[in-house]
Amino acid sequence: MTTILTIFLFSLIVALLLTPFAGLLGRWGEAIDKPDGIRKHHQKPTPRTGGIALFATFVLTIFAAGFIKTDVTQMLQLLPQKWVLVAAGMLVFGVGLWDDYQRLNHRIKFLVQILAASMVYASGYGISKISGLDWTLWPVISYGLTVFWILLFINAVNLLDGLDGLSAGVCFFCCLVMTILSITRKDLAAACFFACLCGTILGFLRYNSNPARIFMGDGGSYFLGFTIAVISLVSSAKSQTGTAMLIPILAMGVPMFDTILSPIRRFFMGRSPFKPDRGHIHHKLVGQFSFSTQRVVLIIYAITAGLCMLALILVNMKDEFAVLVFALLGGTAFMFIQKLGYLDHIDLERIATWGRDINYVSGLSKDRRSFLNLQMNVAGSNDDKEFWANVCEVLDWLHFDHAELSKKKPGGDSVVHLWSQEDFDDCRGMCRQYLLKLELPLVDDKGYDHGTLWLLKDVRRKPISQHTFFRVEQLRRTIENALKTMKEIQVVSGMPVSNKPIRDIPTPILVE
Repeated sequence: MTTILTIFLFSLIVALLLTPFAGLLGRWGEAIDKPDGIRKHHQKPTPRTGGIALFATFVLTIFAAGFIKTDVTQMLQLLPQKWVLVAAGMLVFGVGLWDDYQRLNHRIKFLVQILAASMVYASGYGISKISGLDWTLWPVISYGLTVFWILLFINAVNLLDGLDGLSAGVCFFCCLVMTILSITRKDLAAACFFACLCGTILGFLRYNSNPARIFMGDGGSYFLGFTIAVISLVSSAKSQTGTAMLIPILAMGVPMFDTILSPIRRFFMGRSPFKPDRGHIHHKLVGQFSFSTQRVVLIIYAITAGLCMLALILVNMKDEFAVLVFALLGGTAFMFIQKLGYLDHIDLERIATWGRDINYVSGLSKDRRSFLNLQMNVAGSNDDKEFWANVCEVLDWLHFDHAELSKKKPGGDSVVHLWSQEDFDDCRGMCRQYLLKLELPLVDDKGYDHGTLWLLKDVRRKPISQHTFFRVEQLRRTIENALKTMKEIQVVSGMPVSNKPIRDIPTPILVE
């Protein structure tokens, strides 16, 4: 215990000394985060190079611990395979720090994170077995879970870093509970590493609390997330407790929850999963409930502290009771996200509509196949009469009431095709109410003008389908291609084109 306490105090002092120096490096290198009044709530430009202090403090403390000759510090000596973990950590920190200075593309950062996680797996530290169930995972699944585990922690810490002291404070609570659990499990090496992180973060919080004088930046958030994930992974590999892997996730429940929910939310809103927005939990609490930033930070601190206490209790429970507790937490989390409005875009009606759209576009629905057959008939027309009869059949199937096609000839004249439903008066019906009117220019991809198609539909007679406009656009393109093909055939064969309007085409009978 004395060694662990010494490591904690040493890292605390070093962080207090190095963090102001890291801020100077940020200002000197112009790694400054400027307020924008939208997503960033700080009042003045602030350096985002706190990751330098976090990384340097952790490395210096572990290096200095090697000079303390105790049984505990002997466990901190790095074996050859663990140097790969050090290299991976430096890689993650390096790309994050580079982004703080130069701003990298999100794809590059994501690929580097995957590379670092792959290095961890290659060094022999992966999720290869589910304790308690005695399941040995296939290598592909083991690799995927290991990469997901590490990326989850990295991006959880990064996404939560939106308010002064929020991300660092949550990480402190997580490292504190993991220190206690490691001591309980007699895993003193992990306890030293987590205690070092506790002191490092606590010293950094002196300058990162509201109003923050320095931000951890991507370098700091990537480093903290990666280090917590890897130490937890290595420590859990020594444990026989089935819930050991779930403890750090529970301790960092708020950022984990936000990280998993963010890409799902952005997906349903049609946004890039990597594009920043104001939909995170801390943004919702500030904007939707009008809480101050300090109050939001305290609320999330309280939630995290409660989850950490629950994690300590779960360690002494049997796996069956732990699963029950996690199920209750899942139900509570569901009600929480519903209260914040995250489920507004995921109601059953919208999901059903989305499913029908997929069913239609994929061609599985009968309507899609029927419409495709009608399109093929139009495209395969050999002359004007057959062409217009096929178009009329499509329009009747789409429940339109009237159509006019003004088709241009090479000499500049026009051929007019007319069609109406039997009970539609094309003299008085043009001015009736509730009439949908569409004018479709028939211009092909080469810019050739083939004419214009006008369509009328009384929306009271038959409701507009959710696919109507999609089908109309498909029909327009089919008509363009059909007119272009017939024109080419007529030019090659030298056939004359009649200039007489074609009227009174009988309405085709649609056979189901």
